[in-house]
Amino acid sequence: MIGNMISKIRREQGITKTELANQTNINIGHLTHIEKGERNPSHKALKSICSALDIPYQQLLYTYDKNLSDEQVEYGYIDHISYNKIPAISKVDDYINCPAEFSNASFAYKVPDSSMEPLIKKGSYAFVEINGLVENKAIGLFKLNNTYLVRKLLYKKDKFILKADNKDIKDITINSHDSFQIIGRIYV
Repeated sequence: MIGNMISKIRREQGITKTELANQTNINIGHLTHIEKGERNPSHKALKSICSALDIPYQQLLYTYDKNLSDEQVEYGYIDHISYNKIPAISKVDDYINCPAEFSNASFAYKVPDSSMEPLIKKGSYAFVEINGLVENKAIGLFKLNNTYLVRKLLYKKDKFILKADNKDIKDITINSHDSFQIIGRIYV
């Protein structure tokens, strides 16, 4: 997935592979292998690429060693991953222990509603892996039109659907006019 992200960002910025190779001193053949997902860049190379693309290193590092499924490619999953933004936190409640089985977690998010009950109780903490792949029917943290939601992500008929476990809460179908961002995968 990291190669897909590098390629996407490079193309969005209108930078050719040759230009990126020259700016980073990475052989264009090696850069091609990275973008195709055939090789992962070293951390030094990734830092150089991020510097040349003027984006934060850590955000792309979260995509390291992850692969998009055919279904995720088909649904344009990568178009909803943030690569140049980081979470803005206005208050830290506390530090909490992170269970070993959630070692990829980046932070704990206090669930503000009952949408995922009974699995995730309102007010409990869910462990979020920033830019972690949210597979079909897996739980994630999403930003939809400036609202943060914890939901299951479903791929249905060329659309993303956010589904609550709580039967009293309606499913949300993501439309092309919606501002939709995948923050990361949730572990519970």
